[in-house]
Amino acid sequence: MRIHVVLRSKETGEEYLTSKNRRNNPDRLKLMKYSPKLRRKVLFEEKKN
Repeated sequence: MRIHVVLRSKETGEEYLTSKNRRNNPDRLKLMKYSPKLRRKVLFEEKKN
């Protein structure tokens, strides 16, 4: 079952909304995403609900 998760950048505080499969990824997600503020890719980590 897929659930919605929020990814937040520690550098800028920007957020992305995405989904993940809890069975395949039980740990918190960490993804490199594009930050429009910094105009480069930065690390986004799953935020606690």
